[in-house]
Amino acid sequence: MARVRLTVAERREELLRAAVEQIEARGVAAVRIADVASALGVSNALVLYHFSTKEKLVAAAFAYAAEDDLAHLGKLLGRRTTALRRLRSAVRWYAPTGPAKGWRLWIEGWAAALREPALLEVTRDLDKRWKAAITEVIAEGVAAGEFRCADPTGAALRLTALLDGLAVQITSYAGAVSRARAQEWVDEALARELGLTEVPTAGRR
Repeated sequence: MARVRLTVAERREELLRAAVEQIEARGVAAVRIADVASALGVSNALVLYHFSTKEKLVAAAFAYAAEDDLAHLGKLLGRRTTALRRLRSAVRWYAPTGPAKGWRLWIEGWAAALREPALLEVTRDLDKRWKAAITEVIAEGVAAGEFRCADPTGAALRLTALLDGLAVQITSYAGAVSRARAQEWVDEALARELGLTEVPTAGRR
């Protein structure tokens, strides 16, 4: 069966999705242009036509994944509900116990970024934008009198540091910490940062 002819933008997105999948499966160091091409049944030359080098393909794949994650975060934080509910939804989605996918990809990205300047720029940008979004919704909740937090920026940094650290433990070391215990710690940290007297539970929204 003949392949459907794609526009340049559609082909590029198809290649980026395949690259993300291959990086998750094989790791940044091991993944090859040939792996991405084979996954789609296209030639190596086609991949190189769009990205010219493996390094550019990998950086673009991470940028694509980052924008996808940030778009979903924006939807969660843009809901017409209280700041507290939006914040809980975002934290629980992002936590390694939630429905967010791709933790193996980002752990690979953090490691590779130590040696790849282009990738460092992508991961740093995602980190800054994620923290900024969480800081903003915490500030909104404080202004609305929903909870107390003297330092929204610091709270956002501490929460994301906890989530990232738990993700490494759960993804890299099977059995190091149970998902139930990790969720309990996340809920307790959120309550502590917001000055809540009641710890939110996984069933509440």
